Amino acid sequence: MKIVMESKLLPLLVLLFTSHAASALDTSRSDVSLFIDSMVSEHDYDRATLEAVLQNAESQESIIKAISKPAEKSLEWHEYRDIFLTDERITAGANFWREHAADLQRISDETGVSIEILVGIIGVETYFGRITGNYRVVDALSTLAFDYPPRAKFFRSELKHFLLLVREENMDAADATGSYAGAMGRPQFMPSSYREYAVDSTDDGKRDIWSNWTDVIGSVANYFVR
Repeated sequence: MKIVMESKLLPLLVLLFTSHAASALDTSRSDVSLFIDSMVSEHDYDRATLEAVLQNAESQESIIKAISKPAEKSLEWHEYRDIFLTDERITAGANFWREHAADLQRISDETGVSIEILVGIIGVETYFGRITGNYRVVDALSTLAFDYPPRAKFFRSELKHFLLLVREENMDAADATGSYAGAMGRPQFMPSSYREYAVDSTDDGKRDIWSNWTDVIGSVANYFVR
């Protein structure tokens, strides 16, 4: 009987949990409505387009929980070394350097940023593109902009930058993925950093930090140069 009852209750519990775990952003909320008004008036954003993007965004409990965790304690160098200088990471770094040697050398020569720094930063940020985050950026930023009061001002600014870069880069807002805080792509740029530092190193008209390693390397170098 207990097993039968649990089998019947489980789907209901899952449904109850998921209904609270994520919910569509309510664009009729006063704070969301004011944000939309400011994007329209200050940045000439098309209201219908913006409302469609935000109505498709989901406020997610998991994002709030992730950012609400206690801050990481400060670590000594030897503790960081044990995390990042593993045999696996060293091998991955050597392979990455070998695979992208031409781009690394060219961009290092052009910018003056050493190859070691370029490889090291990409390795630390996303393990050479292996760990980039699976949250939709529009969900992460919308959740934190409107449902996380401690840093709402910062994340509303980042949401603004994200919406502007979506327009500038002719991107689909729903396609961009990143961390729970909205850091994007292989270098984990926040939207404001993307707009400021990302570069088109392949001259194809796009600044692609998700799948174009040449753009990623060039953008990381430009971050240090700027």
